Amino acid sequence: MIHAIRFHKTGGPEVLQWEPANVGDPGPGEARVRHHAVGLNFIDIYYRTGLYPTPLPSAIGLEGAGVVEAVGEGVSEIRPGDRVAYAGGPLGAYAEARVMPADRLVKLPEGIDFRQAAAMMLQGMTAQYLLRRTYRVQPGDTILIHAAAGGVGLIVCQWAKALGATVIGTVGSEAKAALARAHGCDHAIVYTREKFAERVKEITQGEGVAVVYDSIGKDTFMDSLACLRPMGMMVLFGSSSGPVPPLDLQLLARMGSLFVTRPTLFTYTAKRRDLLHTAADLFEVVLSGKVRIEVNQTFALKDAARAQAALEARQTTGSTVLLP
Repeated sequence: MIHAIRFHKTGGPEVLQWEPANVGDPGPGEARVRHHAVGLNFIDIYYRTGLYPTPLPSAIGLEGAGVVEAVGEGVSEIRPGDRVAYAGGPLGAYAEARVMPADRLVKLPEGIDFRQAAAMMLQGMTAQYLLRRTYRVQPGDTILIHAAAGGVGLIVCQWAKALGATVIGTVGSEAKAALARAHGCDHAIVYTREKFAERVKEITQGEGVAVVYDSIGKDTFMDSLACLRPMGMMVLFGSSSGPVPPLDLQLLARMGSLFVTRPTLFTYTAKRRDLLHTAADLFEVVLSGKVRIEVNQTFALKDAARAQAALEARQTTGSTVLLP
């Protein structure tokens, strides 16, 4: 019998339990995957705390990589023995093995191992849609990315730099600033000692940035708007500090006809063709060397509570992987 992490009530990391679980045969349109690595992401915490409601008791986790053990009726694109990865689909990645919809699986190319894949699918495909679809970064653009030393942040810094952008990032310490700079961030602002909106205006000589990519939410949102140039775009793709309060849309007019959007990866990859395109674009920039995927922390899967606590306390950098 395999084991998986489940939670029976919402709350802190302590609600996560390592439990026996039954994994049956895949049904029509499904595949059973034996995990070799599982991704750790802030969205997992949103489910655990109840910010994103889910029926209880619940499995948890949205990203993993492993080998297909069996497929159900009607599955033709994926076969037993295939190396695959995924980000999205039903909750349940924090498990030694699972059954899931086969159309959410993407075959891994040679040159990308399981740990890399589990560290890059959700964060890397998020970076792809942010940079190439939500606001399509062009050479010469100046952008702002919050949490620049985090998993998405380090990928965005590298990818945006490869696209010819000037990258401004916010971080919480000098060590994280050095890490962000080593990954393409031109200007790393330590928000604990500088007001980032003022610093952005200085860097851009008062012009502001074309786009802000903000996964922090409540604590940064209003100052992020102040960083934008006229007709700039505010992209809120997370809320690690809490949800943003209701916004008076007239403020957007007064601040320069600004745009605001709240995208999700799951909308951008809902259709399989979009999923495959997004993943292929990510694989290309990684295999080309333009973007390095670095696993900076690993935890045993059974220690997922400890891993989430470290992520919440901002004790991690880059990507973290859970190992079954």
